[in-house]
Amino acid sequence: MRFTDRAEAGRALARRLRDGRPGPAPAAVVLALPRGGVPVAYEVARALGAPLDVLLVRKIGHPHHPEYGLGAVAGGAPPLYDPDALAGAGLTADDLAPVAERERAELRRREDVYRGGRPAPALAGRWAVVVDDGLATGATARAALRAARAAEPARLTLAVPVASPGGLRAVRSEADDVVCLATPASFGAVGLWYDDFEQLSDADVLELLGTR
Repeated sequence: MRFTDRAEAGRALARRLRDGRPGPAPAAVVLALPRGGVPVAYEVARALGAPLDVLLVRKIGHPHHPEYGLGAVAGGAPPLYDPDALAGAGLTADDLAPVAERERAELRRREDVYRGGRPAPALAGRWAVVVDDGLATGATARAALRAARAAEPARLTLAVPVASPGGLRAVRSEADDVVCLATPASFGAVGLWYDDFEQLSDADVLELLGTR
């Protein structure tokens, strides 16, 4: 399965979520992982009639291959690392401390830009749907789901259009359920499954959030 762009992927994901929505379900809130998850989550929120917000998390990438996630930071929690990925890269958490600090600084910057002082949405007793544009190692999603779980939602769902088999296995225990449209055996990278995978700007995110 390939997707034209993130909006098309979001509409397909929304249909799956809407058709499988249990009833009576608690009120939903859709949480996008910025930036790439926002256009996907926009379509999901619209289909579910739910508010859209962001769940701020930053990938900790390999020092020489930043796109390869070894861990992630979310909220004020300590960095969460993938032990297998660290071992495979021959690195330790101490080796990545400078990278983690840079990513935490970027997380704080994005929180200022995207929220502008607004508090994070209350999740207690609600159905929290965490959305991204894809899942590679699963490190970022795991950190995001743990941050969401700490806010005590009644139900926690991860929804992604495409995921690697290993990434999907890594996150299943972190959510009550995981919705994924495609899990190709030869995954490669998230962007390979989109015809249009342009990077988004802060302005793009703010427009979709309706706060620009």
